[in-house]
Amino acid sequence: MMSRAIRTALTLGMAVLVDGMRAAEVPGGLTFERLASLRRLSDPQPSPDGRWIACVVSTPDLATNRTDSDVWLVPVGGGVPRKFAASPKHDRHPRWSPDGRWLAFESHRDGEPQVWIQPVDGGEARAVTRLSTGASAPVWSPDGSRIAFLSSVFPEFSGKPAAESERLNRERIQGLEKGQVKARVYDALPVRKWDAMNDGRRNHLFVVSVAQGAAVKDPVDLTPGAQDAVPWSSTFASGDEFAWAADSRSLVHTPSPAPVREESWSTDHNVVSVSVDGARHEPLTTQPAADGCPQFSPDGRWLAYRAQARAGFEADRWQLMLRDLKTGRVHGRTRDWDHSVESIAWSKGGWLVLEAESKGRKLLWRVDPEGDSAPRALTSVGSASDAVAGADGASVVFLESRMDSPAVLKSVDAASGRVVTVWDPNAEARVGWDLPVPESVTVKGAGGVPVQLWILKPPGFDPAKRYPLVFWVHGGPQGAFLDSWSYRWNPQVWAAEGWVLAMPNPRGSTGFGQKFTDDISRDWGGKVFKDLMAALDWCERQPWVDRKRMAAAGASYGGYMMNWFQGRTDRFKTLVTHCGVFEFHSMYGSTDELWFDEWEHGIPWKTRGFDRDSPDRFAARFRTPNLIIHNELDYRVPVGQGLALFTALQRQGVESRLLYFPDEGHWVLKPQNSRLWHATIFEWLHRHLD
Repeated sequence: MMSRAIRTALTLGMAVLVDGMRAAEVPGGLTFERLASLRRLSDPQPSPDGRWIACVVSTPDLATNRTDSDVWLVPVGGGVPRKFAASPKHDRHPRWSPDGRWLAFESHRDGEPQVWIQPVDGGEARAVTRLSTGASAPVWSPDGSRIAFLSSVFPEFSGKPAAESERLNRERIQGLEKGQVKARVYDALPVRKWDAMNDGRRNHLFVVSVAQGAAVKDPVDLTPGAQDAVPWSSTFASGDEFAWAADSRSLVHTPSPAPVREESWSTDHNVVSVSVDGARHEPLTTQPAADGCPQFSPDGRWLAYRAQARAGFEADRWQLMLRDLKTGRVHGRTRDWDHSVESIAWSKGGWLVLEAESKGRKLLWRVDPEGDSAPRALTSVGSASDAVAGADGASVVFLESRMDSPAVLKSVDAASGRVVTVWDPNAEARVGWDLPVPESVTVKGAGGVPVQLWILKPPGFDPAKRYPLVFWVHGGPQGAFLDSWSYRWNPQVWAAEGWVLAMPNPRGSTGFGQKFTDDISRDWGGKVFKDLMAALDWCERQPWVDRKRMAAAGASYGGYMMNWFQGRTDRFKTLVTHCGVFEFHSMYGSTDELWFDEWEHGIPWKTRGFDRDSPDRFAARFRTPNLIIHNELDYRVPVGQGLALFTALQRQGVESRLLYFPDEGHWVLKPQNSRLWHATIFEWLHRHLD
């Protein structure tokens, strides 16, 4: 029988859903419904002849509570973009055949993701794979004779003939799905990965021969055995993490050389070459930190990849490394450049384009493989992503977003720096919307070190008025608030409620030099807290901020800082904690990636002062009203952290509310869940700030 308390909670949740999602406080501002209506661009891929750009367009469907992704073709020379590969489920990761006649892509239209091929000039899509373990991330060989892809298989079957391996995988999967006993036995970590239980499968690299849009033979597993062919954690992934050699005779990929039982606390990944028949495996890197994002130059002379120097540190600076395939010589091309390389792409002209953050933005940079000149910025505004060289060898195709604009498909000429908009899929939808431009401010943080923060004012801002302030703290903690668009924490949606948004980049933030990033490790509540308070001091001095009506909100590490604020300051009227760390000991024992905790805090039974900065130690001081959001499938910051925080607040009579999602991981992704997430937060903040 449903208790009265549960009935009351459900009724309250529905009231929040109905009443909390009122129209934005300021006309023309960004509402949740407007945010959800936008087309979301990703993964642009220019055709070999330069006439088209294939890209993925995703659109949330509130009625079905899911997001649909389709492959579109955008004409470069002008014209109307059109859907190319579409189904009620995900169609994504488009890749052109070298002759431009076919597009390979990943599709979930028949259940498990499979590799499909569709002729560009017309015709139906054809499934190239029919694996019970699925197939994803297709990439053509340069000669067009094969497609490489990934499939998550049970490693104990991977050395058997293809047909037998497929049969055994299928039987194992059916047994897991239909069996009455759901228990699992583990002999090694990780037990959980991000938002899923580890079922024992490993991501292997396969190739399949193709001709005239069809598979010729069974796929071949190039990486049989216990290891993943690419990083199991997205922390170390940038793009596909495997690539074809220019002669189509081999590929490189990025497995971990660590024994399976040590993978949860090792950040080591090597670049390994494997022959196209799987007979030869050759490690090309052996240093103990992470290597990844391998990319061959079109002429076959160079192998570019990125590398970290410090083992165990996931947020170490990524440097661009170049291996001369003629001589075997390797050199760090960005050794003296204090930026962290996020992605790498080769131009047909023989130069590379990099993505790297810089002072609150993510820019594109051009670098030549030889010489010692520093990378040259190709962009200067907003944040660039998904960069890939154009077919002409002189341009770069990329997505540009800003805090006042969702992603737009653009191209930049690498010589002149001229940027051209190729397609803005939301131009018409945004007519009449009021999306304020963010302002960048710099204050003196701990020790006088400069700290940058973004300020976003509400639509229709009047400097003669005083506004409530909502103070965000970003996650990571090695991350940053960028001048970019977000579909999860979108500051425009919050500002449209009538609040000023402050988004500081304190110690630990990326894009301000590696030392600035390093300064948070083993000091989560120290210099970074002083930086944040200095940013808050600046906000309080502004005549348009009502210092009596200030709230703070954050997720992940930002959620941790909300819990730290609870025991350290009474300057906020309320706090919003999303999936935040509350207690260090249980966090260490239940999170999925041990390398993170061990670098940031140490090992509980070895490290003196391991829990010095753990918020639970100061729970007796908690007095600020607190909204807590936590999700059952969050294995990065497990749900017990949020429940323990809620218990500490409730036991002391502190006003608090828990919003619990049983079907979400670290982020809230389902459209209707996102609607409730926004509604609950906004109702809570209006109650305390109005």
